[in-house]
Amino acid sequence: MYSEKVLDHFMNPRNSGNLEKANGIGEVGNATCGDIMHIKINVEGNIVKDAKFKTFGCAAAIATSSIITEMVKGKTIEEAKQITNKSVAKELDGLPAAKMHCSNLAADALNKAIEDYLKR
Repeated sequence: MYSEKVLDHFMNPRNSGNLEKANGIGEVGNATCGDIMHIKINVEGNIVKDAKFKTFGCAAAIATSSIITEMVKGKTIEEAKQITNKSVAKELDGLPAAKMHCSNLAADALNKAIEDYLKR
């Protein structure tokens, strides 16, 4: 069963859409469940100023995408790299065991966006 926080982020996702000034882009997918996540970040002066997502997937995939964009805003790149699948799940007051891979996807997408930013 989903927590109230998961349901809230699924029903009212924050930061969905395109980020025109993105300077870090991460894309991941899970072939088994079909979830696909795109996370874009805008970093200025080593601080993540903005983050947005586009996700095709289940309620947990939408909720984890939404919460991770809230978690990362205002953090330094070093702090953002510390966000893990477990911290995403904890921030949502937990996920069903069968949906933990969704938090892995969100953390993986963020890490890919950070890697992309650092390569530029």
